[in-house]
Amino acid sequence: MDEITVKIRRASIEDAKTLSALALKIFNDTFAANPLNKPEDMKIYTAEAFNMQQTRRELEDEDSIFFIAEAGEKMIGYAKLQEHSTEHCIADANPIELQRLYVAHEFHGQGVAERLMSECFAEAGRRNYKTMWLGVWEHNHRAQRFYEKKGFKMVGKHIFRLGSDAQTDLVMEKRL
Repeated sequence: MDEITVKIRRASIEDAKTLSALALKIFNDTFAANPLNKPEDMKIYTAEAFNMQQTRRELEDEDSIFFIAEAGEKMIGYAKLQEHSTEHCIADANPIELQRLYVAHEFHGQGVAERLMSECFAEAGRRNYKTMWLGVWEHNHRAQRFYEKKGFKMVGKHIFRLGSDAQTDLVMEKRL
């Protein structure tokens, strides 16, 4: 595979339209083909989570921090950190959540997720967080392996609602 040059930058409100479309595409590419995810649940969830108005609200939220990965002028991935978010199984009273980290499938295996994760760790450090946590679907083994390689350990579980389907996410944390 050819080497690509990836730039990581903070997202702005001007990114809402492109980010919304990319987030929807990656989420569908990642989860729609799994037979455990019913099309009607996917449709309900994605209509709420990835419409442009919701993306704008999240970009405007002072507790949300988005990073965009670009190859040339093309947005190819993103990450979202969420301040003031925790779960009962997280020991640290003031952690930061890695709420999303997604890369377009055609760029998997090219170090894009690594670069986004490094930027998230750096941002957490700049903001003096000592713990980062995330929820990852129990059936998303590729993501689980990636997070384990980055030092995250499973500490519990929580429910993630995909439409009407109550799915189990593994809660993982990492001391920074």
